[in-house]
Parts: sequence; C-alpha cells; structure tokens
Amino acid sequence: MKKAFIISIAALLMAAPVAQAGSRTDHSKRQTHSKFEMNQNQPKARSQKKFAPQKVSARKHWTKGQRMSDWKKHSAVNDYKRHGLRKPGRGQSWVKVDNQYVLISVVSGLVAGIVAAQ
Repeated sequence: MKKAFIISIAALLMAAPVAQAGSRTDHSKRQTHSKFEMNQNQPKARSQKKFAPQKVSARKHWTKGQRMSDWKKHSAVNDYKRHGLRKPGRGQSWVKVDNQYVLISVVSGLVAGIVAAQ
C-alpha cells in the first residue's frame, strides 16, 4: 500500500510540468485570439502622430564667479531701474536668465551678481 502511494505521487509530480506547459500554450492562443477580435471591432485609426521626446533643460542656479559662456543668447536688460537693479559698472551688463537677473562681465563672461526676478 505504501509503495503504491509513493509511485502515484511520483507519477503526479512528473506529469505536473507537462500539464503546465500545455496550459500555457492554450492561454496564449486564447489571448491572441481575443486581441484579434478587439482590433476588428475598433474603427481604423488615422495616421498616428509620433512625437519626438522633448528636451528638458535643467535650470542652472548661477553663483558669483562662475563663467557664463552663452550669455549673449539671453535677453539683455537695458532699463535696469525699472526692474529694481543697480547701475551696472563699466564693462558689465544685466542679463535675464530663466527667472533671474544676472550681472555679467562683458569681457570675461564671469557672473558678478544675481538677483531673483519679481
């Protein structure tokens, strides 16, 4: 009796992987069939537009003494009094970068001062 019980358990353990493999293939067949049916019922989509990923520019927090090489690309501030800024020294210029006013040395591009925009 004990021997027959052990043989039957061993047979069940050997048959289990075969049964699982068969059920996996049946499941995948049903899944592809249901996807096919769903696509037939949906109206045909017009040309789908693919969008290129947008560049996300990280805002830089400027500090005194840093070199700003591309300061000419940003808008210069000529009416500094209107924005509450002090008069720039000789060879300096105010530039608006993101949400900051940066005082730049025109010759070297070094940051001389920073003020948050209002």
